Amino acid sequence: MAVFLNLCVLFLTASIVLVQAAHRIVDLSHKQDGNSLTWPGNPSYNFTQLFRGFAELYGFWYENNHFAMPEHMGTHIDAPVHTTRGMWKTDQIPIEKLYGPGVIINVKEKVKSNPDYRVTVEDLMMWEKKFGEMPRHAIAIMNSGWSDKYPNKTQIFGSTQHDNASSFHFPSWHVDAVTWLINKRQINAVGVDTPSTDFGQASVSASFPCHITLGRNNVVGIEYVANLDKVPENGSTIYVPVLKLFDGSGGPARVFATYDDEPNKTNAAAILTSPTSLFRFAIYFSMILLCEIGR
Repeated sequence: MAVFLNLCVLFLTASIVLVQAAHRIVDLSHKQDGNSLTWPGNPSYNFTQLFRGFAELYGFWYENNHFAMPEHMGTHIDAPVHTTRGMWKTDQIPIEKLYGPGVIINVKEKVKSNPDYRVTVEDLMMWEKKFGEMPRHAIAIMNSGWSDKYPNKTQIFGSTQHDNASSFHFPSWHVDAVTWLINKRQINAVGVDTPSTDFGQASVSASFPCHITLGRNNVVGIEYVANLDKVPENGSTIYVPVLKLFDGSGGPARVFATYDDEPNKTNAAAILTSPTSLFRFAIYFSMILLCEIGR
């Protein structure tokens, strides 16, 4: 009996460890509301309550709303057609292009002294020196710490002239780095925690080279990504579920990431939804049942 009890303890301990080793889920999106930011010239977010109250006809509480917003507002994607005619529209983007290994390029220290900083090929080389060769078909996102400023227009745009794009100062990508990602690592998408995949001062020349390069190569851009400090620089998977908008040039997205969690930071949603975790639960409760039967 003592041997059996010891085995029960061993099995229960092992199964608890399995249950705890779930994936963590991180929301990388800002909420869409009246404070959501967009590029100058776009209309504001509009949310209208059509009905909110007890519906006598149905016999229960009922809510229904109408909302309207630009495609390129808050956390959203740029479809390739956004800057290049004939390339993928939002509804044409293959679903396999909307997820991939997460590559987070942390440049927070560099932007402190230079708000116009652009991620360079050297930054990418430093990432690979630290983590190894970048996986193909990844989602590469710049983490400049800029999302902490959202939705303060003055801080996000780096200017008090919110309607004058040529006055903007915020970091983004250098076109050489974007080109390298496309040619050398077959990147699926390139993202930023700032308003644009081109840095603020790109508006002065109105050239927007990163936008053009992404569009011409059918690569998705992602803007206003949030909560990047909660995701490891390597080892996550990033998902970009954008609204499948017919004929669209972009659209709002609920971007999120998953990664292997530490045992002491379990995530209830991941545990309940992961097939692997369900299997672990089955093992756990089977061990409990066996121990009860053997008593």
